[in-house]
Amino acid sequence: MTVIGRTLGKATGVRALWRNRSTLTTLVQRDLAVKYQRSVLGYFWSLIEPMGMAAIYYFVFGILYGHSGKNVDGGDYAVFVVSGIFAWQWASSAMSESTRALTSQSSLITTMRVPREIFPVAKVVARFAEFAAGIPIIILFAIFLGSGFKSSIWALPLAILLQTCLLVGLAFILGSVNVLMRDVERFMRLAMRVLFYAAPIIYPLTKVLGDDANPSNVPGWLQGVYMANPYVGIIQLHHAAWNPNELPSWGLLGYTAGVCVVVLFLGWALFKKLENSVLKEL
Repeated sequence: MTVIGRTLGKATGVRALWRNRSTLTTLVQRDLAVKYQRSVLGYFWSLIEPMGMAAIYYFVFGILYGHSGKNVDGGDYAVFVVSGIFAWQWASSAMSESTRALTSQSSLITTMRVPREIFPVAKVVARFAEFAAGIPIIILFAIFLGSGFKSSIWALPLAILLQTCLLVGLAFILGSVNVLMRDVERFMRLAMRVLFYAAPIIYPLTKVLGDDANPSNVPGWLQGVYMANPYVGIIQLHHAAWNPNELPSWGLLGYTAGVCVVVLFLGWALFKKLENSVLKEL
């Protein structure tokens, strides 16, 4: 009965979010408007920042270290790094901002009669809107620098789905726990730096796992720790959409999907458990 009750509770939570989708849309629009208000370039900043980062990493690793051209698992390094940076920008911004989603909107949370989950979810959706605006940029890179669309383009919607599940689950956890322990917000600044290099965003996964031609220097135990990061599989899917050679193994894909679903449900359960305590703090 307990399992059935929890399942029905989760389903009810999803229905509540769906019933309040107009409020969610309003919060996302408000978030984007506030973020880019009094900005001359406005929404273009959502493209300029990741493009600037991609240009820097392409210069360092693509030109200075000779990885430019079609030598990253058979694909162009420019397409590789751009697809990785845009995916990471969504993840990094969503995790950082969802950590403050409740503390920065306390007046709205305590006055609006809507599911409180809607506030961290709105942060994830708003940052996804910025990522979606960058997809045409990646396509242009794939057309002019790569070899156009691949049969593995299906990996992109799957990557988006899994990343959304993971980010929403993390948003529930980070947003609620940060209200009770403000150290979480400070910890995330360090965590973002570590996570950036702990996933194959600007380097191919073969650099960590090695292959027949180039064995890895990374110890086996450290490879295991590295592969436990669900973002490894998600970033691989983002790369694979433009280069089939980057497709993750079925084992890695299954593990990644499992972790994303577990984090989503655990995050929701923790959020509901801490909701009353969070409201008292706010």
